[in-house]
Amino acid sequence: MASGLRNYAGRQKLILMMNTRRHTSSVKHIPQRTCVACRKVMPKRELVRLVRIADGSIDVDATGKRAGRGAYLCPAQKCWEIGLKNGRLEHTLRTTLTQGNRDQLIGYGKGLSSGGQ
Repeated sequence: MASGLRNYAGRQKLILMMNTRRHTSSVKHIPQRTCVACRKVMPKRELVRLVRIADGSIDVDATGKRAGRGAYLCPAQKCWEIGLKNGRLEHTLRTTLTQGNRDQLIGYGKGLSSGGQ
């Protein structure tokens, strides 16, 4: 009988802890990512994700959910220039860019805002 009371008390304590823990986290977690060019940490949704696809080329991932190794850049033209020029993007994605792929990404970067870091 005494062990039954102990188990009951333990269960009640566990239920109380679970209920209080559920209500304490009112702040929603926002995923953070780092721009490979300027190294600034920003919310994931504010950055542009680039993904290395199966054939080794790099493509812009608008949804942020494509399969493959990913890297993030700020939507600033300056970050795109640094990321593509200095080879940081190639190093992060562990691949080499073809000239056609590089031109495609430069074109995409030029279409973005020209704001700085």
